[in-house]
Amino acid sequence: MKKDGGKKEVPAISTASLPDVIFMILFFFMVSTTMRDQEVLVRYKLPSATEIQKLEKKNLVSYINIGVPVSHMQAKYGTAPRIQLNDSFKTAKDIGDFIGAERDQLNESDRAQMTISIKADQDTKMGIITDVKQELRRANALKISYAALEAEK
Repeated sequence: MKKDGGKKEVPAISTASLPDVIFMILFFFMVSTTMRDQEVLVRYKLPSATEIQKLEKKNLVSYINIGVPVSHMQAKYGTAPRIQLNDSFKTAKDIGDFIGAERDQLNESDRAQMTISIKADQDTKMGIITDVKQELRRANALKISYAALEAEK
């Protein structure tokens, strides 16, 4: 800086720490991003929703997909609506074991807040949904939500 009343010079900004900041931001997004944990094997078009309730803790939600198998799976499983638990097709009788396995993965304090989300095609017969709901009652999984997400094709 000059004392004789001349113009003051602004010091240059150091960019030496810029890569560190970029890597910290990148690391934050890598840690905080979640990936889809299961592949949807059924086609479903959801009916329109009349009420929407936001789920606070998505890690406490387990999904049951019900619908016609996707086209590349129809040769093996047919065109009748099927129940998908995680990444495989199961029957309604397997829901009790599925609920037990999902509960075992949760903390003891979170088990009472576990929610089952049913994603069913709008053309699925009510009989298969009733069977699923009966098995959920037997497994004491009483918090059920019906997904109102946009359908995937």
